Amino acid sequence: MACVNHFYARSQVRILLVFGRRQAALDRIDSLLQANEADVYAWATRAHVLAELGDKAGALQALQRQVAAQPDGAPGWFNLGFLSEEMGLLEQAEAAFRRAIEIDNKLDRAWYGLALSLIRQQRFDEAVVALRKNTELQPMSPYGWYQLARVHVDRHEPEEAAKIIRHLRGFEPKVAAQLERETGLLQSRA
Repeated sequence: MACVNHFYARSQVRILLVFGRRQAALDRIDSLLQANEADVYAWATRAHVLAELGDKAGALQALQRQVAAQPDGAPGWFNLGFLSEEMGLLEQAEAAFRRAIEIDNKLDRAWYGLALSLIRQQRFDEAVVALRKNTELQPMSPYGWYQLARVHVDRHEPEEAAKIIRHLRGFEPKVAAQLERETGLLQSRA
């Protein structure tokens, strides 16, 4: 019977969110959490709704509760890292991304997030390692390549950045052109 009620409550939350009734959804989520403080779904959903409402501090607390309830869940750690990085809590973001990677070494988004937090800390050598892993896992995504080129420019390695721009021309010409404009590299081609 409890399983049916739990399923019903989750369904209610989804329906309330579809109709934009975030506060009512939060109330229902809170009742789920009263019934089970370790409900990872409820913590994740609570964090998402609070972030949408602009309560990043509340969302951060919910994500911290989520990872406490499920310490081996890489997605929770990724989300905690993402929000922490967005809030400028760079050391916390780095730790969360590293934990997500420790759990799932193939979580390309966590490698990318780790790189962004390292870039913001001006730890470019470590960022290169993370970006290389990200581009290895997602070779056709331009985001990691773009950041990797930018880091090479920051490290005064224009030839490495130019290699990436040439590589991007093959599958993301707009991103390659953007990098050319931003860096001044390879702009004069025939």
